[in-house]
This record gives sequence, C-alpha cells and structure tokens, in this order.
Amino acid sequence: MAKILIGCETSGVVRNAFLAAGHDTWSCDILPSDDGSNRHIQDDVRSVMKMDNWDLMAVMHPPCTRLCNSGVRWLDKPAKNPIADLTPQEAADWPHMSEKEKLALTWRKLEDGAALFDACWNADIPNIAIENPVMHRHAKALISNFEDEAKRRSSYQPWQFGTEEAGPDNVRKRICFWKRGLPALTRTGTLDGSTARAEIHLASPGKDRWKIRSKFFPGIAEAMAQQWGDHAAAAYAHRAA
Repeated sequence: MAKILIGCETSGVVRNAFLAAGHDTWSCDILPSDDGSNRHIQDDVRSVMKMDNWDLMAVMHPPCTRLCNSGVRWLDKPAKNPIADLTPQEAADWPHMSEKEKLALTWRKLEDGAALFDACWNADIPNIAIENPVMHRHAKALISNFEDEAKRRSSYQPWQFGTEEAGPDNVRKRICFWKRGLPALTRTGTLDGSTARAEIHLASPGKDRWKIRSKFFPGIAEAMAQQWGDHAAAAYAHRAA
C-alpha cells in the first residue's frame, strides 16, 4: 500500500480516487475539505509533505496565476484592475498604488508562486506530479532542477478519460502535469472530444470562478489512482524488499 499526499485540494476528488484504489491517502490545503473528510489536513502543503514518508505526492491546484503564460503580460505593464491572487487588503489598495508599486507586488506574487512550486518539485518524495499550466520563462528561471521540460510535462483533456457524452468528464480543459518519477498516463476513455463542453472556459465572473476553473474530473482522477498509484506501490514494495 502506497502512502499518498494530494496537496492543494479541497474537493476530495483525487484523494477519494486514490482511497478507492486501496492507497493510504490524505489531502491537504490551507482551506478545509469540502466534504468534511477526516482524511484532510488543513495546513500548507510544504509543512504536510515533511510530516511523513510519502511515496507519491500529487499537488493539484497550486496558485498558478503569476506563473502561467497568460499572466506574463502583467509583468511589464500592471493590470488596471486588481490581479486575481491578492489579499483583500492588497486588492483594496491596488487602485491607489503607483505603477511601480503594482509591478513590484505582481513580481512578488510571481516569486511566491514559484517558491511554492519549487518546494513541491524538489521535495524528498520519489514520485511527484504538479498540475500547473505551461509557464513563462521568468517563472521557470525561479525554479531549480527544472530542466528537460519536454520530458517532464504531459497534457491531457478530461474527455480523454470519459465514456459518457453527458458525463462529468466530457469537458474541454487542458490539464498539464509536471512529473518526476512518474510515467505518462494512458488514456482510458472512449470519447473523441467532438461533443466536449466548454463550461470551464465559459464560467461566469464571480467570487467562486477560481473554484469552478480549478474543478477536477473523476475519470482522470481514477486513471491517476490506478496508474500512478500502482507505480508508487511497486516502487515502495521494491524498496521494502
């Protein structure tokens, strides 16, 4: 039985898939679990990953707004409206800041996001997967041991792991994993993408939009649990022999 940590997850979708596959699995986040599970640790993933000897860590939704390509344009000229990952006080102060102050805060948020990714990527855990969009060069430069990008990254669509047109997996959303010690996932679905819904992309603005856009999907979660969970369990058994 592999010991699995699902970091930065509140929904329990991935945690429960690994549990169903027979692994000793825990989720963690600075927010409480949506389902009230006693298998959730409310704490920073950087602290939790040092609490035990984990065989696999999947970090599902780390803050990525400053790291991804879509956010690079705000590093030279600050956004007019408050950027997405500010504290309530920072958002209130934003309209009164100078352009120099806005840029400094934006770069600090980039550094904070890169530091979290760096800590997870370089954790002393043999098998790691971090869900994060394709990054811009400034973010990559802040992360150590991040060479061989083409070999580290795998991208999927939820519908590739779905079997029903009306099911929860028949959705268009690029899911990008940066992997260390893990193979690429084998697709398990029967859909071809022609009927996939665009509900994530079309999510309405609002305070919960971030949660809608970070939604995960049961089909790919099950594939992760079966394929990556078995990989981690086999590696654990080999070390224990």
